[in-house]
Amino acid sequence: MDDVYHSIAAYAQAEIKVKGSRFIAEAFPVANADGAEAKIAEIRKREYNATHHCTAYRVGADGAVFRFNDDGEPSGTAGAPMLRQIDGRGLTNTLVVVTRYYGGTKLGTGGLIRAYGDAASEVLDHCTITQHILRTAVRVRFAYDDTSPALHTIQQFDTVVQETHYSEDTEMRLGVRRSVVDQFVAAFVNALAGRGTAEVVDEESA
Repeated sequence: MDDVYHSIAAYAQAEIKVKGSRFIAEAFPVANADGAEAKIAEIRKREYNATHHCTAYRVGADGAVFRFNDDGEPSGTAGAPMLRQIDGRGLTNTLVVVTRYYGGTKLGTGGLIRAYGDAASEVLDHCTITQHILRTAVRVRFAYDDTSPALHTIQQFDTVVQETHYSEDTEMRLGVRRSVVDQFVAAFVNALAGRGTAEVVDEESA
């Protein structure tokens, strides 16, 4: 659905060996490109003796931003097959770094593609996948006498209560699943026969 995306829940690491070369794969949940680039810089500093640090990431709720880098390996043999592993699982906000320590035997183009793809696949197989629902903030207001129909309507939809204020009227800020916002607003106003209000505040990820 267009209001759902998936990412990894936590850091994971895996390692494979191919003809003497070590391929250390690490996967990170990242919020944006800056966060991904900062992690890459950390690994380059930490594993400064490594032969290559090949990377791939996709970020954004819609997955529109992505980068991959072969870091000196033949073009298309490292970053692209790593990104295919991320995309094959339908992930975003995910970074994979594969650090290679050369073992003395050249693998060739096909061997490199398999090695980097397999390393990325191995680490992602160790990850727990988390589903995220995109929500829009909606502020509702209703009188005490309308509490029953108001809460009944709220419970009929995929909503998360973010804030509640009680005064002469009850005011709530709800995170409403983005795909049903229009239906929710109409249903809420209709259920209270126009006595309550439902106003879209802004959009956010939840």
